[in-house]
Amino acid sequence: MNQDLVTQILYQGVIVCLLVSMPAIGIGLLVGFTISLFQAVTQIQEQTLTFVPKVIAVLLMIVFTSPWIVSMLTDFTITLWSSIPNMVQ
Repeated sequence: MNQDLVTQILYQGVIVCLLVSMPAIGIGLLVGFTISLFQAVTQIQEQTLTFVPKVIAVLLMIVFTSPWIVSMLTDFTITLWSSIPNMVQ
């Protein structure tokens, strides 16, 4: 196993991690922006108004995208395990 192979595996792992986490982070960002815009317009400064909707939105996004997340992680794991014989020289 050489340094290029390790770098390639780490790169693929980081890409999979970013792709898997992007929907939840994106919806959290969108909901947070919308709520902060609403708070700026209405002058309401309530802490629970920002926290609860973001948590609910992120949890719902994880629930809806969990089959895709599991398939991405499973594909990466199967590819990694099947390439182990090629790594050992």
